[in-house]
Amino acid sequence: MDGMEEKLRKNGEECYRLAEQNAADYFHLLNLLVSQKNYVPILTNDLLSWKKQHVYPLSFRSFFSKRKPVTGHYQKYIQWLHYTNKLDPYLERSISYIFLRDLGKGLDHKDTSTKIRTTVEGLKQHLKINHHETADPLSIAGLYRWAQKEGIESAIIWLIDKLKKAAAYIPNEMDPEHAIRKLIKIIAGVVMNVLDGLEEGISSEKRVEALDEAIRLGYSYGLAYPFIDDLLDAKILSKAEKKRYSDLIRATLITGSAQKLGEWPGENKDLIRYIHNELSEAFEYIKDHQKQENSKLFFEQAFVFFQSQELDRIKDLENETYTNEQLYIPVILKSSSSRMIVRSVISAPENEEFDQHTFYYGIYNQLADDFADMFEDLEEERVTPYTYFIRHHEKRTDLINPFELYWAVICHLIHDVYHADAKSLEVVLDRAINGLKRFRERHESKKYNEVMELFASGIPPLNRLVQQMVRKADDVDFFDKLLRDHMIMVLQNERNEREEFLKTIEMIRNQINKILPVAHHDSSLLMEMPIIDAANYSLNGDGKRLRPIITWVAGVDGYGLAASAMVPLLKSLEYMHTASLIFDDLPSQDNASYRRGRPALHQVYNVAIAELTGLFLTQKATEEQAALNGFDAKTVLQLIQYSARVTGEICMGQAMDLESKGKALTLAQLNKLSFYKTGLAFEASLVMPAILAQTSELEIEALRRFALHAGIAFQIKDDLLDVEGEQAALGKPVGMDAQNNNSTFVSALGVEGARQTMWDHYAHATEILQDIPWNTVFLKQLLNYMVNRER
Repeated sequence: MDGMEEKLRKNGEECYRLAEQNAADYFHLLNLLVSQKNYVPILTNDLLSWKKQHVYPLSFRSFFSKRKPVTGHYQKYIQWLHYTNKLDPYLERSISYIFLRDLGKGLDHKDTSTKIRTTVEGLKQHLKINHHETADPLSIAGLYRWAQKEGIESAIIWLIDKLKKAAAYIPNEMDPEHAIRKLIKIIAGVVMNVLDGLEEGISSEKRVEALDEAIRLGYSYGLAYPFIDDLLDAKILSKAEKKRYSDLIRATLITGSAQKLGEWPGENKDLIRYIHNELSEAFEYIKDHQKQENSKLFFEQAFVFFQSQELDRIKDLENETYTNEQLYIPVILKSSSSRMIVRSVISAPENEEFDQHTFYYGIYNQLADDFADMFEDLEEERVTPYTYFIRHHEKRTDLINPFELYWAVICHLIHDVYHADAKSLEVVLDRAINGLKRFRERHESKKYNEVMELFASGIPPLNRLVQQMVRKADDVDFFDKLLRDHMIMVLQNERNEREEFLKTIEMIRNQINKILPVAHHDSSLLMEMPIIDAANYSLNGDGKRLRPIITWVAGVDGYGLAASAMVPLLKSLEYMHTASLIFDDLPSQDNASYRRGRPALHQVYNVAIAELTGLFLTQKATEEQAALNGFDAKTVLQLIQYSARVTGEICMGQAMDLESKGKALTLAQLNKLSFYKTGLAFEASLVMPAILAQTSELEIEALRRFALHAGIAFQIKDDLLDVEGEQAALGKPVGMDAQNNNSTFVSALGVEGARQTMWDHYAHATEILQDIPWNTVFLKQLLNYMVNRER
């Protein structure tokens, strides 16, 4: 280590020592409150006063009121709150808590009350309580609609891509859903702090710029949780790897420069390489977007946060010798510095009230979280004040009871930090009782009572009152907890649905591949053989088979049609699609040499055989449709008529495409062209089984609208892949549109504009799914596949 590095190391250690001394002073104050039990009578009076607003006598009307749904049912619970006129106080309580926790605000300020009220009204509007939702606010489509409203589409598209890649790399042992949820929570916290700091009357351009930067800074800072904290907590890296990784992070924070990774042997090398690249990029982004005067503070706070985490992480639960200071001081430091960093990340001006409130508040939140997770922490042998007390309290009578300390913190916050402000008292006690209620709901009564007997036996009068509130108190729920539970459920469902979607795709694709080859007929016509061989060459390519797969799902799962009866229709759709590709590749049209990873048909045979094979497959498609014997003859004729019309319109679309070469098309012309080229085929895949099922015209119209937007989104993704994709993944050369002078969404709108337009059509298609009466999970995942695919 050279002289400069040694100096920087000592500076980091000095910063930690000063922070540690401040935490020690706070801890000794709390220790005094616990030992003297001064907080017990004060909190008892507070709870008795609080009780009047939360424990209601039974009334005759209550027996006939609408039953309260389980809080985990997000939409139902919000609607119930609205129906019972509880939504406003629920949201006000929830937003007030966020102003305390994340923004370090005092609730007794008039301007804070005004901001809370404004935020509540905005949130109500976002939840769309009073009218039909266009998209779930928590869905990707809902997020993109919010981005459009704020003018930050580029940032949200960037974030969606980043989160998708992060989720793909996070190992199952790190619980990807919880990791992504925490990351999103950090991003939201950074955005809230930025919004809170915006001046009144700021221009829309400056607001957009600030929000865009906040999202990117939030992601950059938030990565520390899954890729540093969670990774080092998980049992993924070896002991030696953890030490090397920790040293790398520490050196980065001490020197202010991202350290090189070097060679990383072993099975974790790909994971570590991705994480290191992502963290390095995030680190540089934060540095580049900080004011010079904030840089020193950021590195100091980041080092304190990391070091306090490390001290807790290396503790051994079997070690009987840790002092109370060793147990609690790192908790005070990590819980306060994690939120203080946010302000230095966004280069916010110094704010003494924020610093004071956040410093004192942190341990309250951390002890509540540690209480909720104590059994999981015990199972993983993690050292927290609760797990250590459980393991060693019988031998170590000097150990401070963390549950008693928790209530001492609450008393100190209410009376010494928030100056006995009525609103702060209300929110803090709401949260405390809510935490115990949630813990009690998660665990059986016997287990809960055992926990209370262990931790609350030293404060019997206060505990009796607390337990009475846990059993009887109402109106203590919080939106962030509802959101947390819903987000985890959404992320888990999304993962399960995606896995099921891929399984379904693969299963149906394999079945379709078996039925596609055209059989050779006994014939003396020698010329028949090349065409059938050519048809099978094209059909045997590595096709996605999306169109017949969509038809199978819509017909069998959506409308309950017999799978065996659908076989001719599935074949006909792939025959038509393959024929269109053969024609597209011809020298007279797109002049493509490769298709589905192999030479195009006219390269293997010749142009004449390719043309005849395309015509042959078109006729085979009609032949198969005429063989739909399991359906009413009139219905089959209606389907054939529809199919013939669509085929003609697709040909018109290809003609339009050829005529457009070398011409700059408008967006409206591109939309029309992509509908004829791509959207119509998707429409046919959905409408044909709907025709066979004899469904209503209203439903068919919804399917058409969905196909329109899905088809355009698919085409835009194709255009983007032609610019950004890789030939090995695509199975065909990239850059063909530019080479052929084709007018595309990318040439018309630019890459960024094309991306935004694609996501707009994605959102439209997602919203239309609400008008389709059968289970549309497959179609939702199909949309996700369309915009996220790499081929």
